[in-house]
Amino acid sequence: MKKKSFRLLAASLMAVTLVACGKTTPSVSTTPSASSSDTLSGESASSDSVTTENDSDTFHIGIVTGSFSQSEDDRRGAEAFQEMYGSDVVTLAIYPDDFSEDLDTTIQTIVSLAEDPDMKAIIVNQAVDGTTEAFRQIHEMRPDIICIAGEAYEDFCDIEAEADLVVNCDFVNRGYLIIRTAHELGCDTFVHISFPRHLSYETVARRVAIMEAACEEFGMTFAMEEAPDPTTEVGVPGAQSYITDQVPEWTATYGENTAYFCTNDAHTEPLIKGLMEYGGYFIEADLPSPSMGYPGALDLDLIGESGDYEQILSIVEEAVVENGGAGRFGTWTCSYGYSVSAGLAQHARNVLLGESELNDINDMFEAFATFSSGTTWNGSTYVDVTTGDISENVFLIYQDTYIMGDPGYFMGSTEIEVPEEYFTID
Repeated sequence: MKKKSFRLLAASLMAVTLVACGKTTPSVSTTPSASSSDTLSGESASSDSVTTENDSDTFHIGIVTGSFSQSEDDRRGAEAFQEMYGSDVVTLAIYPDDFSEDLDTTIQTIVSLAEDPDMKAIIVNQAVDGTTEAFRQIHEMRPDIICIAGEAYEDFCDIEAEADLVVNCDFVNRGYLIIRTAHELGCDTFVHISFPRHLSYETVARRVAIMEAACEEFGMTFAMEEAPDPTTEVGVPGAQSYITDQVPEWTATYGENTAYFCTNDAHTEPLIKGLMEYGGYFIEADLPSPSMGYPGALDLDLIGESGDYEQILSIVEEAVVENGGAGRFGTWTCSYGYSVSAGLAQHARNVLLGESELNDINDMFEAFATFSSGTTWNGSTYVDVTTGDISENVFLIYQDTYIMGDPGYFMGSTEIEVPEEYFTID
Protein backbone atom coordinates (compact mmCIF):
# COMPACT_ATOMS: atom_id res chain seq x y z
CA MET A 1 0.00 0.00 0.00
CA LYS A 2 1.57 3.22 -1.11
CA LYS A 3 1.36 6.23 1.13
CA LYS A 4 2.17 9.88 1.47
CA SER A 5 4.51 11.42 3.98
CA PHE A 6 4.28 14.95 5.32
CA ARG A 7 7.15 16.62 7.19
CA LEU A 8 6.11 19.69 9.15
CA LEU A 9 9.22 21.77 9.80
CA ALA A 10 9.34 25.07 11.64
CA ALA A 11 11.63 26.80 9.17
CA SER A 12 11.25 24.94 5.89
CA LEU A 13 8.78 23.30 3.54
CA MET A 14 8.90 19.71 2.48
CA ALA A 15 6.47 17.50 0.58
CA VAL A 16 6.94 13.89 -0.41
CA THR A 17 4.47 12.58 -2.98
CA LEU A 18 3.41 8.97 -2.67
CA VAL A 19 0.18 7.15 -3.37
CA ALA A 20 -2.58 6.58 -0.81
CA CYS A 21 -4.75 3.47 -0.84
CA GLY A 22 -4.05 2.60 -4.47
CA LYS A 23 -4.71 6.06 -5.87
CA THR A 24 -2.44 9.04 -6.40
CA THR A 25 -2.46 11.68 -3.67
CA PRO A 26 -1.07 15.11 -4.63
CA SER A 27 1.89 16.59 -2.78
CA VAL A 28 1.48 19.19 -0.07
CA SER A 29 3.65 21.88 1.44
CA THR A 30 2.93 23.19 4.91
CA THR A 31 4.19 26.17 6.83
CA PRO A 32 3.63 25.56 10.53
CA SER A 33 3.69 28.17 13.22
CA ALA A 34 4.35 27.99 16.93
CA SER A 35 1.28 27.23 19.00
CA SER A 36 0.13 28.84 22.23
CA SER A 37 -1.18 26.26 24.68
CA ASP A 38 -1.22 27.42 28.31
CA THR A 39 -3.59 25.36 30.40
CA LEU A 40 -7.06 26.77 30.91
CA SER A 41 -9.60 25.94 33.57
CA GLY A 42 -11.34 23.27 31.48
CA GLU A 43 -14.80 24.70 32.07
CA SER A 44 -17.22 24.99 29.16
CA ALA A 45 -16.86 28.31 27.41
CA SER A 46 -19.59 30.86 26.83
CA SER A 47 -21.38 30.97 23.48
CA ASP A 48 -21.51 34.71 22.75
CA SER A 49 -21.42 35.42 19.03
CA VAL A 50 -18.31 36.98 17.52
CA THR A 51 -17.18 37.98 14.06
CA THR A 52 -13.96 36.45 12.74
CA GLU A 53 -11.28 38.76 11.42
CA ASN A 54 -11.42 37.11 7.98
CA ASP A 55 -15.12 36.66 7.43
CA SER A 56 -18.33 38.55 8.06
CA ASP A 57 -20.16 35.43 9.21
CA THR A 58 -20.27 34.48 12.86
CA PHE A 59 -19.63 30.91 13.92
CA HIS A 60 -18.67 28.88 16.97
CA ILE A 61 -16.71 25.64 17.21
CA GLY A 62 -17.26 22.99 19.88
CA ILE A 63 -14.71 20.40 21.01
CA VAL A 64 -15.67 17.39 23.15
CA THR A 65 -12.95 15.31 24.82
CA GLY A 66 -12.47 12.94 27.69
CA SER A 67 -11.32 14.09 31.11
CA PHE A 68 -7.73 14.75 32.11
CA SER A 69 -7.59 11.37 33.88
CA GLN A 70 -8.59 9.46 30.74
CA SER A 71 -7.10 11.55 27.90
CA GLU A 72 -5.10 14.54 29.10
CA ASP A 73 -3.47 15.35 25.76
CA ASP A 74 -6.83 15.43 23.97
CA ARG A 75 -8.07 17.94 26.51
CA ARG A 76 -4.97 20.11 26.37
CA GLY A 77 -5.20 20.29 22.59
CA ALA A 78 -8.79 21.51 22.89
CA GLU A 79 -7.71 24.13 25.43
CA ALA A 80 -4.85 25.28 23.19
CA PHE A 81 -7.31 25.91 20.36
CA GLN A 82 -9.70 27.69 22.72
CA GLU A 83 -6.90 29.91 23.96
CA MET A 84 -5.88 30.77 20.42
CA TYR A 85 -9.35 31.90 19.33
CA GLY A 86 -11.12 32.73 22.58
CA SER A 87 -13.70 31.20 24.89
CA ASP A 88 -16.41 33.25 23.22
CA VAL A 89 -15.78 31.34 19.98
CA VAL A 90 -14.71 27.90 21.18
CA THR A 91 -16.87 25.84 23.54
CA LEU A 92 -15.36 22.86 25.37
CA ALA A 93 -17.18 19.89 26.87
CA ILE A 94 -16.20 16.61 28.55
CA TYR A 95 -17.94 13.26 28.16
CA PRO A 96 -18.10 10.97 31.24
CA ASP A 97 -15.22 8.65 32.12
CA ASP A 98 -17.64 5.71 32.13
CA PHE A 99 -18.95 6.63 28.69
CA SER A 100 -19.65 3.03 27.71
CA GLU A 101 -21.95 2.65 30.72
CA ASP A 102 -23.46 6.13 30.46
CA LEU A 103 -24.29 6.47 26.78
CA ASP A 104 -27.20 8.84 27.35
CA THR A 105 -25.00 11.39 29.08
CA THR A 106 -22.29 11.01 26.44
CA ILE A 107 -24.77 11.57 23.62
CA GLN A 108 -26.41 14.52 25.36
CA THR A 109 -23.06 16.14 26.09
CA ILE A 110 -22.26 16.17 22.39
CA VAL A 111 -25.74 17.05 21.13
CA SER A 112 -26.17 19.94 23.59
CA LEU A 113 -23.51 21.93 21.75
CA ALA A 114 -25.87 22.16 18.78
CA GLU A 115 -28.29 24.22 20.87
CA ASP A 116 -26.03 27.21 20.25
CA PRO A 117 -27.47 28.80 17.07
CA ASP A 118 -23.99 29.99 16.03
CA MET A 119 -22.40 26.54 16.42
CA LYS A 120 -21.09 25.45 13.02
CA ALA A 121 -18.60 22.65 13.79
CA ILE A 122 -18.32 20.01 16.52
CA ILE A 123 -15.22 17.89 16.99
CA VAL A 124 -15.25 14.84 19.28
CA ASN A 125 -11.85 13.43 20.25
CA GLN A 126 -11.81 10.63 21.13
CA ALA A 127 -15.07 9.74 19.38
CA VAL A 128 -16.22 7.18 21.94
CA ASP A 129 -19.32 4.99 21.89
CA GLY A 130 -22.38 7.15 21.34
CA THR A 131 -20.73 9.64 18.99
CA THR A 132 -22.44 8.17 15.92
CA GLU A 133 -25.88 8.57 17.48
CA ALA A 134 -25.03 12.06 18.69
CA PHE A 135 -23.97 13.12 15.19
CA ARG A 136 -27.15 11.61 13.77
CA GLN A 137 -29.26 13.68 16.13
CA ILE A 138 -27.26 16.83 15.45
CA HIS A 139 -27.57 16.49 11.67
CA GLU A 140 -31.27 15.77 12.02
CA MET A 141 -31.91 19.12 13.68
CA ARG A 142 -28.90 21.10 12.42
CA PRO A 143 -27.63 19.85 9.04
CA ASP A 144 -25.47 22.99 8.79
CA ILE A 145 -23.11 21.79 11.54
CA ILE A 146 -19.89 20.03 10.49
CA CYS A 147 -19.41 16.92 12.64
CA ILE A 148 -15.87 15.57 12.93
CA ALA A 149 -14.78 12.41 14.76
CA GLY A 150 -11.23 12.05 16.00
CA GLU A 151 -10.16 8.51 16.89
CA ALA A 152 -13.52 6.83 16.38
CA TYR A 153 -14.31 3.82 18.57
CA GLU A 154 -17.35 2.70 16.59
CA ASP A 155 -17.13 0.81 13.31
CA PHE A 156 -16.29 3.00 10.34
CA CYS A 157 -19.25 1.69 8.37
CA ASP A 158 -21.50 3.21 11.04
CA ILE A 159 -19.80 6.47 11.97
CA GLU A 160 -18.72 7.50 8.47
CA ALA A 161 -22.41 7.65 7.51
CA GLU A 162 -23.12 10.27 10.21
CA ALA A 163 -19.80 12.12 10.51
CA ASP A 164 -18.62 14.57 7.88
CA LEU A 165 -15.01 13.57 8.58
CA VAL A 166 -13.40 10.75 10.58
CA VAL A 167 -9.69 10.76 11.47
CA ASN A 168 -8.07 7.79 13.20
CA CYS A 169 -4.60 6.67 14.11
CA ASP A 170 -3.47 4.33 11.32
CA PHE A 171 -4.06 0.89 12.80
CA VAL A 172 -3.10 -0.89 9.58
CA ASN A 173 0.33 0.56 8.90
CA ARG A 174 1.18 0.83 12.60
CA GLY A 175 0.24 -2.78 13.21
CA TYR A 176 3.13 -3.74 10.97
CA LEU A 177 5.52 -0.88 11.76
CA ILE A 178 5.43 -1.26 15.55
CA ILE A 179 6.42 -4.91 15.21
CA ARG A 180 9.08 -4.07 12.64
CA THR A 181 10.54 -1.49 15.00
CA ALA A 182 10.57 -3.96 17.90
CA HIS A 183 12.38 -6.47 15.69
CA GLU A 184 14.96 -3.88 14.63
CA LEU A 185 15.60 -3.05 18.29
CA GLY A 186 16.37 -6.71 19.00
CA CYS A 187 13.10 -7.90 20.52
CA ASP A 188 12.09 -11.55 20.11
CA THR A 189 8.65 -11.30 21.81
CA PHE A 190 5.73 -8.89 21.61
CA VAL A 191 3.01 -8.66 24.27
CA HIS A 192 -0.35 -7.00 23.50
CA ILE A 193 -2.33 -5.82 26.56
CA SER A 194 -6.04 -5.02 26.25
CA PHE A 195 -9.56 -6.02 27.33
CA PRO A 196 -12.75 -7.27 25.61
CA ARG A 197 -14.35 -3.87 24.95
CA HIS A 198 -11.35 -2.60 23.00
CA LEU A 199 -10.85 -5.92 21.23
CA SER A 200 -14.42 -5.69 19.95
CA TYR A 201 -13.55 -2.60 17.90
CA GLU A 202 -12.71 -3.18 14.25
CA THR A 203 -9.62 -0.99 14.42
CA VAL A 204 -8.13 -2.81 17.41
CA ALA A 205 -9.07 -6.30 16.23
CA ARG A 206 -7.53 -5.76 12.79
CA ARG A 207 -4.39 -4.29 14.28
CA VAL A 208 -4.01 -7.32 16.55
CA ALA A 209 -4.28 -9.63 13.53
CA ILE A 210 -1.71 -7.55 11.63
CA MET A 211 0.66 -7.50 14.61
CA GLU A 212 0.43 -11.25 14.97
CA ALA A 213 1.13 -11.76 11.25
CA ALA A 214 4.09 -9.36 11.43
CA CYS A 215 5.51 -11.23 14.41
CA GLU A 216 5.38 -14.41 12.36
CA GLU A 217 7.18 -12.69 9.47
CA PHE A 218 9.97 -11.46 11.75
CA GLY A 219 10.26 -14.69 13.74
CA MET A 220 8.93 -13.18 16.96
CA THR A 221 6.60 -14.66 19.57
CA PHE A 222 3.23 -12.91 19.87
CA ALA A 223 1.33 -13.00 23.19
CA MET A 224 -1.81 -11.36 24.57
CA GLU A 225 -2.56 -10.34 28.14
CA GLU A 226 -5.90 -9.07 29.50
CA ALA A 227 -6.08 -6.13 31.90
CA PRO A 228 -9.09 -4.47 33.58
CA ASP A 229 -11.14 -1.95 31.63
CA PRO A 230 -10.85 1.45 33.38
CA THR A 231 -14.44 2.34 32.42
CA THR A 232 -15.81 -0.51 34.56
CA GLU A 233 -16.32 -0.56 38.32
CA VAL A 234 -12.57 -0.90 39.00
CA GLY A 235 -12.00 2.53 37.53
CA VAL A 236 -8.66 4.02 36.54
CA PRO A 237 -6.99 3.33 39.93
CA GLY A 238 -7.91 -0.35 39.85
CA ALA A 239 -6.79 -0.79 36.25
CA GLN A 240 -3.46 0.90 36.91
CA SER A 241 -2.89 -1.09 40.08
CA TYR A 242 -3.34 -4.31 38.13
CA ILE A 243 -0.70 -3.31 35.58
CA THR A 244 1.70 -2.36 38.37
CA ASP A 245 1.26 -5.75 39.99
CA GLN A 246 1.58 -7.72 36.76
CA VAL A 247 4.65 -6.14 35.13
CA PRO A 248 7.19 -8.01 37.33
CA GLU A 249 5.48 -11.30 36.49
CA TRP A 250 5.25 -10.51 32.78
CA THR A 251 8.89 -9.52 32.49
CA ALA A 252 9.94 -12.66 34.32
CA THR A 253 7.80 -14.79 32.00
CA TYR A 254 8.62 -13.22 28.64
CA GLY A 255 12.23 -12.13 29.15
CA GLU A 256 14.10 -8.86 28.74
CA ASN A 257 13.94 -8.76 24.93
CA THR A 258 10.17 -8.24 24.92
CA ALA A 259 8.22 -5.23 23.67
CA TYR A 260 4.86 -4.35 25.25
CA PHE A 261 1.87 -2.48 23.88
CA CYS A 262 -1.36 -1.50 25.65
CA THR A 263 -4.55 -0.19 24.04
CA ASN A 264 -5.64 2.04 26.93
CA ASP A 265 -4.16 5.39 27.95
CA ALA A 266 -4.62 4.75 31.66
CA HIS A 267 -2.56 1.55 31.46
CA THR A 268 0.38 3.33 29.86
CA GLU A 269 1.93 5.04 32.88
CA PRO A 270 2.22 1.97 35.14
CA LEU A 271 3.41 -0.13 32.21
CA ILE A 272 6.23 2.28 31.36
CA LYS A 273 7.18 2.60 35.01
CA GLY A 274 7.34 -1.15 35.46
CA LEU A 275 9.32 -1.75 32.28
CA MET A 276 11.77 0.96 33.27
CA GLU A 277 12.41 -0.92 36.49
CA TYR A 278 12.17 -4.57 35.44
CA GLY A 279 13.31 -4.44 31.81
CA GLY A 280 11.59 -4.66 28.45
CA TYR A 281 10.76 -2.36 25.54
CA PHE A 282 7.97 0.13 24.91
CA ILE A 283 7.86 1.19 21.25
CA GLU A 284 5.08 3.76 21.53
CA ALA A 285 1.69 4.29 23.13
CA ASP A 286 -1.61 3.46 21.49
CA LEU A 287 -2.08 7.20 20.96
CA PRO A 288 1.53 8.31 21.22
CA SER A 289 2.91 11.42 22.90
CA PRO A 290 6.00 12.37 24.93
CA SER A 291 3.55 13.20 27.71
CA MET A 292 1.60 9.94 27.46
CA GLY A 293 2.59 7.89 30.50
CA TYR A 294 6.15 9.12 30.76
CA PRO A 295 5.75 12.09 33.16
CA GLY A 296 3.97 10.02 35.79
CA ALA A 297 6.19 6.99 35.31
CA LEU A 298 9.33 9.11 35.68
CA ASP A 299 7.93 11.48 38.33
CA LEU A 300 8.35 14.55 36.14
CA ASP A 301 6.66 17.90 36.67
CA LEU A 302 5.76 19.24 33.23
CA ILE A 303 3.02 21.69 34.17
CA GLY A 304 5.01 24.66 32.97
CA GLU A 305 5.73 22.96 29.63
CA SER A 306 2.13 22.29 28.62
CA GLY A 307 1.86 22.08 24.84
CA ASP A 308 5.60 22.63 24.21
CA TYR A 309 6.34 19.12 22.97
CA GLU A 310 9.89 19.86 21.91
CA GLN A 311 10.71 20.80 25.50
CA ILE A 312 8.59 17.97 26.93
CA LEU A 313 10.43 15.45 24.77
CA SER A 314 13.79 16.84 25.87
CA ILE A 315 12.90 16.52 29.56
CA VAL A 316 11.38 13.05 29.15
CA GLU A 317 14.30 11.78 27.08
CA GLU A 318 16.83 12.98 29.64
CA ALA A 319 14.92 11.17 32.39
CA VAL A 320 14.65 7.98 30.31
CA VAL A 321 18.41 7.95 29.77
CA GLU A 322 19.11 8.66 33.45
CA ASN A 323 16.91 5.72 34.41
CA GLY A 324 18.68 3.31 32.07
CA GLY A 325 16.00 3.22 29.38
CA ALA A 326 18.02 4.52 26.41
CA GLY A 327 17.21 2.61 23.24
CA ARG A 328 14.22 0.84 24.81
CA PHE A 329 11.48 3.49 24.94
CA GLY A 330 9.84 5.33 22.07
CA THR A 331 7.18 7.87 21.26
CA TRP A 332 5.95 10.32 18.66
CA THR A 333 7.62 13.71 19.01
CA CYS A 334 4.28 15.55 19.13
CA SER A 335 1.19 14.30 20.92
CA TYR A 336 -1.34 12.58 18.67
CA GLY A 337 -4.27 13.46 20.94
CA TYR A 338 -3.24 17.09 21.26
CA SER A 339 -2.67 17.41 17.50
CA VAL A 340 -6.02 15.84 16.64
CA SER A 341 -8.10 17.98 19.02
CA ALA A 342 -6.47 21.25 18.01
CA GLY A 343 -5.68 20.34 14.40
CA LEU A 344 -9.17 19.15 13.51
CA ALA A 345 -10.68 22.25 15.09
CA GLN A 346 -8.29 24.39 13.04
CA HIS A 347 -9.21 22.41 9.93
CA ALA A 348 -12.92 22.98 10.63
CA ARG A 349 -12.28 26.70 11.05
CA ASN A 350 -10.40 26.87 7.75
CA VAL A 351 -13.26 25.07 6.02
CA LEU A 352 -15.84 27.44 7.51
CA LEU A 353 -13.77 30.38 6.30
CA GLY A 354 -13.71 28.88 2.80
CA GLU A 355 -9.94 28.37 2.88
CA SER A 356 -9.90 24.56 2.84
CA GLU A 357 -11.83 21.52 1.63
CA LEU A 358 -13.12 19.29 4.42
CA ASN A 359 -12.12 15.95 2.85
CA ASP A 360 -8.75 17.06 1.48
CA ILE A 361 -5.99 15.38 3.50
CA ASN A 362 -3.50 18.00 2.27
CA ASP A 363 -5.59 20.80 3.75
CA MET A 364 -6.01 18.85 6.97
CA PHE A 365 -2.28 18.38 7.44
CA GLU A 366 -1.72 22.07 6.81
CA ALA A 367 -4.11 22.74 9.71
CA PHE A 368 -2.27 20.19 11.86
CA ALA A 369 0.99 22.03 11.17
CA THR A 370 -0.15 24.89 13.39
CA PHE A 371 0.02 22.56 16.39
CA SER A 372 2.67 19.96 15.46
CA SER A 373 5.69 21.69 13.96
CA GLY A 374 8.78 19.57 13.36
CA THR A 375 6.72 16.41 12.94
CA THR A 376 6.57 13.89 10.09
CA TRP A 377 3.00 12.75 9.30
CA ASN A 378 1.85 10.02 6.96
CA GLY A 379 -1.76 9.56 5.94
CA SER A 380 -4.17 7.84 3.59
CA THR A 381 -7.86 7.24 3.10
CA TYR A 382 -9.42 4.14 4.64
CA VAL A 383 -10.14 1.12 2.46
CA ASP A 384 -12.71 -1.45 3.57
CA VAL A 385 -10.88 -4.78 3.78
CA THR A 386 -13.97 -6.75 2.72
CA THR A 387 -15.34 -4.69 -0.15
CA GLY A 388 -12.27 -2.75 -1.25
CA ASP A 389 -14.32 0.45 -1.14
CA ILE A 390 -12.46 3.68 -0.39
CA SER A 391 -14.01 5.86 2.32
CA GLU A 392 -13.33 9.38 1.11
CA ASN A 393 -14.23 10.94 4.48
CA VAL A 394 -12.14 8.58 6.66
CA PHE A 395 -8.41 9.31 7.06
CA LEU A 396 -5.83 7.12 8.79
CA ILE A 397 -2.73 9.01 9.98
CA TYR A 398 0.48 8.46 11.93
CA GLN A 399 3.87 9.97 12.77
CA ASP A 400 7.42 8.67 12.66
CA THR A 401 8.59 6.69 15.71
CA TYR A 402 11.32 8.27 17.82
CA ILE A 403 13.46 6.09 20.10
CA MET A 404 14.80 8.01 23.07
CA GLY A 405 18.48 7.81 23.91
CA ASP A 406 21.75 9.72 24.00
CA PRO A 407 21.28 10.61 21.24
CA GLY A 408 17.80 9.52 20.29
CA TYR A 409 16.84 8.73 16.72
CA PHE A 410 13.90 8.34 14.35
CA MET A 411 13.08 4.94 12.91
CA GLY A 412 12.00 6.35 9.53
CA SER A 413 8.62 4.64 9.89
CA THR A 414 6.76 7.11 7.69
CA GLU A 415 9.04 6.31 4.76
CA ILE A 416 8.63 2.53 4.95
CA GLU A 417 6.28 0.87 2.48
CA VAL A 418 4.27 -1.78 4.27
CA PRO A 419 3.84 -5.00 2.25
CA GLU A 420 0.54 -5.16 0.37
CA GLU A 421 -0.64 -8.35 2.06
CA TYR A 422 -1.05 -6.60 5.42
CA PHE A 423 -3.82 -4.43 4.02
CA THR A 424 -6.00 -7.48 3.38
CA ILE A 425 -5.67 -8.99 6.86
CA ASP A 426 -9.00 -8.93 8.67
